[in-house]
Amino acid sequence: MPEGDFVRRVVRRLDEVLTGDELTYTLLRWPTLGGIDLAGLTITSMEAYGKHILMHLSDGRTLRTHLRMDGTYYIERAAGGRLAPGSRGLRWTSRVVLVTNQWAAIGHKLGMADLVRTRDLRRLIGHLGQDIMADGFDAESAGQAIHAQGERTIGATLLDQTVVAGIGTIYLAEGLFAWRVRPDRPAQEVPDPSGLLRHIRELLWRSVGARTATATGNTTRGFTTLVHGRERKPCRQCTNPIKVMRVGKPPQDRPAFYCPVCQPN
Repeated sequence: MPEGDFVRRVVRRLDEVLTGDELTYTLLRWPTLGGIDLAGLTITSMEAYGKHILMHLSDGRTLRTHLRMDGTYYIERAAGGRLAPGSRGLRWTSRVVLVTNQWAAIGHKLGMADLVRTRDLRRLIGHLGQDIMADGFDAESAGQAIHAQGERTIGATLLDQTVVAGIGTIYLAEGLFAWRVRPDRPAQEVPDPSGLLRHIRELLWRSVGARTATATGNTTRGFTTLVHGRERKPCRQCTNPIKVMRVGKPPQDRPAFYCPVCQPN
């Protein structure tokens, strides 16, 4: 699932091509949104909250989308305020199409799409924990929320968006590797969880500023992570094989990569 850094990359690009320009053609292929036309409105601002993309409209509503596991936005040039003939972006998996005079943004395989009054947005995202990438992120209170999870594993806790929003399997693995903590350690036993979250936040924002997504700062293919996705490959620090375990309850359990030597606790 895309994580906070990837979502902000998407929002940054969408903001560049859509915000401030009138929508000339829209298509919402979603059961609860069929027949709604946003043409004539303007996206006044755009933001991310955790893994949610929020597009604020000039009529006081907000379009919320979520990429889930496989979602993405495809950007292409528009033709006279419409999709270009033979558009490569429009497919049967397209769920949201937003077009201005110059650009078209087409959301594929989106996992969520909602249109609500902006003042009612809390009913969609109010259950989430703090956004780890937000300007006002309070690492101390977020760390307390982690310890409050008690015997629940730190791996499952970091993936729970109601505790802290914006972390996925990549930064779960990379953060715990830096902290020398196994993904199955009880959350209440993790040393300095606030520091752990600050470290993950730094990794996320560094990735946003890099040429391509990276948890290490190295954008070379194969070197963007230290442990994530590297099962059986040698640890970059101790050379022992990287292992993977499942965290969380099925069917929502996810893989968590770790080094059994560098993460002994």
